[in-house]
Amino acid sequence: MSRHPDSELKQPQDNRRGVSRRGLLQSIGVTTAVGPALLEETAQAQTPAGVVGPGAVPITLTINGKPAKVSVEPRETLLDVLRNKLDLTGAKRVCDRGTCGACSVLVNGKVMYACTILAIDAQGKQITTIEGFALSGGKPHPVVTAFVNNDAQQCGYCTPGFVVAAKAFLDRNPNPTYEQVQEGLGGNLCRCGTYMGIRKAVLEAAKAMKGGTNA
Repeated sequence: MSRHPDSELKQPQDNRRGVSRRGLLQSIGVTTAVGPALLEETAQAQTPAGVVGPGAVPITLTINGKPAKVSVEPRETLLDVLRNKLDLTGAKRVCDRGTCGACSVLVNGKVMYACTILAIDAQGKQITTIEGFALSGGKPHPVVTAFVNNDAQQCGYCTPGFVVAAKAFLDRNPNPTYEQVQEGLGGNLCRCGTYMGIRKAVLEAAKAMKGGTNA
C-alpha cells in the first residue's frame, strides 16, 4: 500500500497555548500597577479608627496647672515637647532610654520618665515639672534648699530629676529613714556619685517640711 507523499510532512496539532513575550510583559505591567493599589486599600482598611498622624496634630497638655496648646507629631515624646516646644528644660535628656531618671516629671502625682511617654498620650493628665514647684513666692522649695546645703549636686545634670523624685517621695513618706530614702530614690542615677549628699538632703528637707525627725 502506498502512502500519500504529504502524510509524512504533517505533524499532529498541539492544542496547548503558550504565552508570548508580549503577553507576559503585559501581565506583569498589570500586576505592578494593581498590586500597590490593593496593598494601600488593605492597609487603610486595617487602620483602627481614631488613629492620628503621621503628621503633626494639635493637642493640649496640662503642665504645672496651666493648659499648653502645642502641635506635635504622634511619635514625639513628652520630654522632646517640653524641651523643644515649650521651653521647659528642667527635665534633661541623658539616656533617652528610661533608665537614668534625669528627665523625671510628675504625672498625676507619680514620678515618670518623660522620655518614655508619648506627648499625645499625656493629654488629660496633670503634668508637673521642676519649674512648677522649685520656686514658690520667690522662695525655693525645701528640697531645693536642702540640696544646696548638702552639696547634693556636682555637674547638676541629674539634679532636677532627683529633686522631682525627692519631692514625690516625701509627699508619700514625710518621715523617712536613711535606708528608705536610699530605696525610694533608686530609680535615679548620679554619674558623679553624690548619693550621700542627696540622701542627707532629702532627710533635711523632710525635717524642714515639718514631717521628718531623722535628719
